[in-house]
Amino acid sequence: MVVGDFAVEVDTLVIGSGPGGYVAAIRAAQLGQKVTVVEKENLGGVCLNVGCIPSKALIAAGHKYHDAKHSEDIGITVENVNLDFSKVQKWKASVVNKLTSGVEGLLKGNKVDIVKGEAYFVDENTVRIMDDKSSQTYKFNNCIIATGSSPIEIPTFKWSKRVISSTGALALEEVPKKMVVIGGGYIGVELGAAYANLGTEIIILEGSKQILPGFEKQMSQLVAKNLKKNGATIHANALAQGVEETADGVKVTAEIKGETETFEADYCLVTVGRRPNTEDLGLEQVGIEMTDRGLVKVDKQCKTSVNGIYAIGDIVDGPALAHKASYEGKVAAEVISGHSAEVDYLAIPAVVFSGPELASVGLTEGEAKEAGYDVKVSKFPFAANGRALSLNETDGFMKMVTRKEDGLVLGVQIAGTNASDMISEACVAIEAGMTAEDIAMTIHAHPSLGEITMEVAEVAIDMPIHIVK
Repeated sequence: MVVGDFAVEVDTLVIGSGPGGYVAAIRAAQLGQKVTVVEKENLGGVCLNVGCIPSKALIAAGHKYHDAKHSEDIGITVENVNLDFSKVQKWKASVVNKLTSGVEGLLKGNKVDIVKGEAYFVDENTVRIMDDKSSQTYKFNNCIIATGSSPIEIPTFKWSKRVISSTGALALEEVPKKMVVIGGGYIGVELGAAYANLGTEIIILEGSKQILPGFEKQMSQLVAKNLKKNGATIHANALAQGVEETADGVKVTAEIKGETETFEADYCLVTVGRRPNTEDLGLEQVGIEMTDRGLVKVDKQCKTSVNGIYAIGDIVDGPALAHKASYEGKVAAEVISGHSAEVDYLAIPAVVFSGPELASVGLTEGEAKEAGYDVKVSKFPFAANGRALSLNETDGFMKMVTRKEDGLVLGVQIAGTNASDMISEACVAIEAGMTAEDIAMTIHAHPSLGEITMEVAEVAIDMPIHIVK
């Protein structure tokens, strides 16, 4: 510690300013606390800077480019469609900048102090915040750790100019002619699909029996079909073995069906998961209990094993989702402020911005049966919806899992255009304990994709209008 380093005292210190940290900081400030948020890189964290937001901007650009080249079936033919990828990247950066600037404005508007640097725990109520030039001690009454996660690096696929993570894929200066994607989870599929729409030949190597292994087979198959239609090649049950960099690309070797195959490409994108950022924080210094996976152990109020220290987001158990982190941030801030809040993960939506989009909330059919429910499963196709037809987006379906005895909505899965927006109604239904009849008897705007939710609920109560049961 530097001589003369007198500690700055704060009510609540938030470490990390991602969707968990900045939301926690704002809510804590709203509840009357003096809050300081410390960020070592950029406000908004991974999500706003090199994750959710820029990837969705790239996905949107890919869709617009693809649609401009492939709308002949609705009578629109565009000749000489040009792609200025440097301009796409500038536009993407402008989207990120607007949101990160917005976060800074929201923090300052709520009188949250922002400190740049890295935090290291000295004891149970003290951290040292360091930057390149100096260090400063901060004493807190309460602390919320929200340091997020980072891409996992495989020993045989070390990061380099040609072997890239999702961060590198979002920063490419040109559209690759060919790219190998290691891992067919949601990050690999989203970025692979975006570049496929922009004209890249994509090869996906997935270790499981299907891409998007967290989703039901029928949903995953729709995405796989669309990827292949865009020229992508998908190898399931593939074990990536190693990569060799060449002068202008990579050679990736993988074991597929007992045979070793080699794939040449411009880049190799590795998306095999993320690891919690819990190292180099000094957590062991204060005795915070951890799991074998490097996650922080917390209770239902986001409390760690050390009094006054809380943890949220990707560094605790559960899906590494931005909206889960934000939710936990609000809970932690309310608990610190004396409220009797606690987390309830009844309805956490999972979304993949693929083609078509996938979304799921609550229990799947298999999970509901495994939990002992006697269930009814109802489906309604996008092809029977007027709005989907008028959008020329008829691939997909909505599936509703209800409790047979009373129609209680247990889960909803959607594969289709705008699934990411449609899933919110299902979240409310599950959170509020609604039945299929409650939804079926609610007037939905026509023509809209939202009607599909009403229609599948009508199937669930055995009174469908727009399909013959």
